[in-house]
Amino acid sequence: MSVVENNKFNFTAISDDCIKCGKCKSVCPIFEINHDETTSPRGFIDLLGAYKRDELELDKNAKEIFESCFLCTSCVEECPNDLPTDMIIEQVRNDIRKKYGIAWYKRAFFFLLRNRKVMDLLAKMGWVFQTCGLKINAQNQSSKLRLNLPIEMIQDRTLPFADKKSFLNTYPENINVENPKQKVAIFIGCMGNYAYTNVGKALLKILDRLEINAMIPKKQLCCSAPAYFTGDFDTVDYLVKKNIEYFETFIDDVDAIVVPEATCSAMMNIDWVHYLHDQPEWKERAAKLAPKIFMATKWLENNTKLADILKEDGKQIDDLITYHDPCHAKKMQGVHKEPRNLLKQNYVLTEMSDPNQCCGFGGVTMQSNNYKFAKAAGAPKAAMINNTGAKVVSAECSACRMQITDSLGRTDSDVIFKNPIELIADALK
Repeated sequence: MSVVENNKFNFTAISDDCIKCGKCKSVCPIFEINHDETTSPRGFIDLLGAYKRDELELDKNAKEIFESCFLCTSCVEECPNDLPTDMIIEQVRNDIRKKYGIAWYKRAFFFLLRNRKVMDLLAKMGWVFQTCGLKINAQNQSSKLRLNLPIEMIQDRTLPFADKKSFLNTYPENINVENPKQKVAIFIGCMGNYAYTNVGKALLKILDRLEINAMIPKKQLCCSAPAYFTGDFDTVDYLVKKNIEYFETFIDDVDAIVVPEATCSAMMNIDWVHYLHDQPEWKERAAKLAPKIFMATKWLENNTKLADILKEDGKQIDDLITYHDPCHAKKMQGVHKEPRNLLKQNYVLTEMSDPNQCCGFGGVTMQSNNYKFAKAAGAPKAAMINNTGAKVVSAECSACRMQITDSLGRTDSDVIFKNPIELIADALK
């Protein structure tokens, strides 16, 4: 059966395999908020089957339903048939984009993702002027608006802020050590490049301690995840192919591309192939790159002696920490033991009641049009974190960092967020 028929993705092939058991509902963040069958995974699947059969019009009501999904993949993890609900939601959002277009501010954002030099310029301008409009919390790399306008998507919101200089513009392309044991390339991600630049700095410190040469590919572009989750497949096509062409120029010269971002690494080693399902030549090229693309903690744990170094020669730090499993780490890539094993060498690690529960970030649309859903999903995650008594919450994902920091900011919490890469680097002597 063809993947695409009559210019529509074959949603029916997936909806026919849904046995309607309802197990997905118990783990779905939006169903927990709405308690509405239409906004449950099996509801999405059933509606998409009807859409493929021309029994459902893609009207504004359907648009709102399909844009309410967090794309957390909890349902995929729970489904006895492993149905790719997230993938078909991403496909229909492209159809929604074709019919209704994309809001001007999203188009502007995706333009910046395609044009690194313009983004660099705006980030510099933002750094110069941001203190005029933002109250900066340097310890937690976050900020709040000085003028608290009565608009839900910005009211009392905790936001990241631009660093003085981006990661990619701070370091040379090649950072070499004497007698290197390996060589890796770093894909830093947009948030790590502009806002959470300490993550890249910490990763370089770790690689130096391990005697590993680091390459920082200067022409890397956004992994395309924000555009993919929104349905802007024109931007996805541009970014994916530009990155593939660029990665191919150096992939044979490195042992791995390490990515301290769950969403970016999942996008590159899983979703690029999904997106290119109907472009076989490009799909094959993406598939050839995927085996060398890793979340940073996974590669460091499995391919170096970092855990031994931390145990034998690291600083023992008494701070109690808790770990949140990003959806694109545990659910999509199976990465959850690796960061914990590295962290427990030097920190006291306590688990929250459900580290696997989605924090509620959900992508650009959820953070703008549907911010009320992000807030609702974030509140229980913040409560879980606060209940542990931990001083630090960690996750290898800047999207989770942004969302969890915002959720904690709505409580009286003094918990700070750090990427595990930052914590590991802090523990190295």
